[in-house]
Amino acid sequence: MPRPEVLERVKAVEAEADEIVADAEAEREEIIAEARRQADEIRSEAEAEADELEEKRLAEAREEIEARREEILEEGQATREELVDEAQERSDEAVEYALTAFTEAVHAQT
Repeated sequence: MPRPEVLERVKAVEAEADEIVADAEAEREEIIAEARRQADEIRSEAEAEADELEEKRLAEAREEIEARREEILEEGQATREELVDEAQERSDEAVEYALTAFTEAVHAQT
């Protein structure tokens, strides 16, 4: 092969190699960009799922707190009613005692 043809062939092969390298670099950049986009999408989905789970757990905790609050209020009301009944009984007993003591004191003076 004559020298000018060899040089032309080498230049053609080099140009083809440069084109292959440029195409590979472009493809690499596209792959990296797509990977970043997918990573951002996955991160966004994970954050949304975490937010949703947090809201769900907060709602469940609020329900549990409200249920326990109602239980405490009911227990408190029952205790209050028992105490009122007991106080009423003692009040009746105290009035009876006071009347008896007063009557005895009046009879004792006469």
